[in-house]
Amino acid sequence: MNLLLEGEESNRLIFRKVSKTDFNAWLPFHQEPLSSQYFAGEIFEPQVACQNWFTKVFTRYKNNLGGLNALISKDSHQLVGMCGLLIQTVDEIQELEIGYSILPEYWKKGYATEAAKKCKAYALEHKLAESIISIIHIDNIGSQKVALNNGMHLDKTTTYKGIPVHIFRALLYPNR
Repeated sequence: MNLLLEGEESNRLIFRKVSKTDFNAWLPFHQEPLSSQYFAGEIFEPQVACQNWFTKVFTRYKNNLGGLNALISKDSHQLVGMCGLLIQTVDEIQELEIGYSILPEYWKKGYATEAAKKCKAYALEHKLAESIISIIHIDNIGSQKVALNNGMHLDKTTTYKGIPVHIFRALLYPNR
């Protein structure tokens, strides 16, 4: 089952695999304190946090656990963010998640919603799951708005990797 959207496009974005050469373009994400305020675990120096991020991305690729795609602007050909389908275990249940993170200079421009909608459509088209989730810190209002804009609803509140989160869900086949 291929969970990567490599070669897919949306109105403004091209999806491709993350490359090691994306490191410097992604570093500003980790230099902005607001980017990591909702992540679990220790706070690392930006270079280390970025390296940890890339290690996780490539580990997912290697182990067929889905993964984030680099989001490339069709206009500027610049990296805008990352978004993808991820296999996650929440409350001991394996789920398919849409994960998204956008570089700070592109916040509040609709890129996360556009990319998340493309991921949802891809999951539906390829019949990847009965439903799809987004795992969002309970205080991350911006990401919650993206999930709502993607047709998701608040399914439950739980703890994930030690942090309080809302699980937003969309049924891909609601009439079944």
